Amino acid sequence: MTISTAERDFFIEMGERIATLRKAHAVTQVQLAEALGVSQQTVQAYEVGRRRIPVSALPVVARLLAVPMDELFGTISNTVRGKRGPMSQLERSIERISELPKQKQRFVMEMLETVLAQANA
Repeated sequence: MTISTAERDFFIEMGERIATLRKAHAVTQVQLAEALGVSQQTVQAYEVGRRRIPVSALPVVARLLAVPMDELFGTISNTVRGKRGPMSQLERSIERISELPKQKQRFVMEMLETVLAQANA
């Protein structure tokens, strides 16, 4: 069954979000694969959008990564942040970063990881 370009883009973006969240929570592809009952190669295929992750797997992913399912879909809005009042500088920066193209987001993440690694050294 063929899928539309929009559907393909959706699964690619979801896979990128899952990979980013997985890395942020220090979960390996192998650990995620074990939780889902699939191979590491299948998880890798989900993360790059080569395969569509089954809907039934999403609650397992969300639970393992300790995020709401909305976050996997990319539908978290500022009105659902859980606290009232204006956004912090950090939250505003994160929101601006999330609006960048994926390549620039990766660049920013690499810079942040480098700075955090140096701070913890």
